[in-house]
Amino acid sequence: MIWRAGLSLVFVVITIRGASAELSATTVRAWESYVAFTEARIDSELADAKGFRMMDFMDPSERAECQELVSSGGVCVLKRETLDDEGKTVPVPDGMIHHWYGAILVPDVGVARVLEFVQSYDDSASFYPEVESSRLLARRGDVFDIFLRLKRKKILTIHYNTNHEVTYRTHSEGRASSRSLATRIREISNVGEPNESEKPLGDDRGFLWGLNSYWRFEQTPEGTLVECETISLSRDVPAAARWLVRSYIDSVPRESLQSTLEPIRDNLSPHDSPIR
Repeated sequence: MIWRAGLSLVFVVITIRGASAELSATTVRAWESYVAFTEARIDSELADAKGFRMMDFMDPSERAECQELVSSGGVCVLKRETLDDEGKTVPVPDGMIHHWYGAILVPDVGVARVLEFVQSYDDSASFYPEVESSRLLARRGDVFDIFLRLKRKKILTIHYNTNHEVTYRTHSEGRASSRSLATRIREISNVGEPNESEKPLGDDRGFLWGLNSYWRFEQTPEGTLVECETISLSRDVPAAARWLVRSYIDSVPRESLQSTLEPIRDNLSPHDSPIR
């Protein structure tokens, strides 16, 4: 039965991979609403004197489990959901929102060195497996405009040209945060061919229509804790296949988040910038 489910999944994914999906104004408004509720909660947490890390605002048992995992060298990855002001799920007609949290500890390395590493946007392709090329387009103080050519692969391989605006904030000694908003996402067709081109947003296969990430960095006696919360928007899938395909589509941003966090830990050592 497992192999049959696997074959069914492959069939459904291959079936929808060539089908265009239309991004409607209703879906965009729902995405913007979800982003607004998420950012309001994040701003509230960053202004709260009781904590700074995303972990500080988790359920105690969940927080303890996550802290134990990162302290032992692992990556804590959790599924999240933002609710509206009435505590209800935000409906997204014809779309799916994927919301994940991840955390790692960069042992014995100070926050200044971690920030220097993540801000090395011209070198991103050397460290992150999903980044095929990257460059810093402009910098205005603590605001970075960057270009990333991304590749996401799981059964299907899809390439994107993306632009992002990343804003950093220093909160106190050893504490910083950032917000990255994708300002442009274009799926690429005929990759590597003379007729390679970009598809218009909303007239593509719909696997990535929106992408935001929210980061927090805190220096601790053990090293620098790095947390990232990502939300992304994709097309919905036909109701008949939803039970089979939704979990597959949702696993892609989860794995993407993990593959973004691990290189930060793996490419920094105490020799770069030890904690004093």
